[in-house]
Amino acid sequence: MKKLLPKTIFILLILAVWQFLFQLNIWPDFLFPSPGMVTSTLIEGFKDGTFTFAITASFKRLLIGYSLSLLFGLMLGVLIASFQLVEDTIGPFILALQSVPSVVWLPLALLWFSMGERAIIFVVVLGGTWNMVINASTGIKNVQPVLIKAAKTMGVNKIQLFWKVILPAAIPHLITGMRLSWAFSWRALMAGELIGSGDGLGQILMWGRDMGNMSLVITVILLIGSIGYLTDNFLFKKAEKVVLNRWGLNSK
Repeated sequence: MKKLLPKTIFILLILAVWQFLFQLNIWPDFLFPSPGMVTSTLIEGFKDGTFTFAITASFKRLLIGYSLSLLFGLMLGVLIASFQLVEDTIGPFILALQSVPSVVWLPLALLWFSMGERAIIFVVVLGGTWNMVINASTGIKNVQPVLIKAAKTMGVNKIQLFWKVILPAAIPHLITGMRLSWAFSWRALMAGELIGSGDGLGQILMWGRDMGNMSLVITVILLIGSIGYLTDNFLFKKAEKVVLNRWGLNSK
């Protein structure tokens, strides 16, 4: 309750400032809609199923791309952490690719896969993979040596060592990687839908821009931000907190 009150006051303050700027009539209504107009657009969008359909379509692409990014990221992370040659050769490129914005890959995606689902998913995969690679490799390399030595003295083989000792010990880093990959995959999805094709939230945003419907544009922006916030706070943060408490790493 103590944390909720400041957030509520802050949101109400933003709405008040927004309404005040609207009343000043600095811009026409169609360029700067009021909070009431945006709320009406939001309600109508869910009533006629437009937003529900768009969110479903976007999440379908996101889950496919995100799942692939976790799979590829974990595999590459394990290879980099396990073999020095792979780290020396592929490792530097992973760090370089992490700094490349997802939208940069769109021209290649459109040329290779044309405008469609595969192009968007391709961008989503690239958007989420690199963070998972870095966190997976870091987590595996930072496993306490005493745990590995203790397991070896108990006679475990390499496969058992990885699955029963190294991977569980690296879970805090893996959860962080999953959280970051989700955020970057979500951004990549919006970039892909904005420039590519499809029927998700990004395309509705572009349609609103083309039609000069700023109320729709602002509504979609708020939807995208709200979904990202809710997902991070009620899924990944809670999972991360549980893991950190389980591993005794939470200082709070």
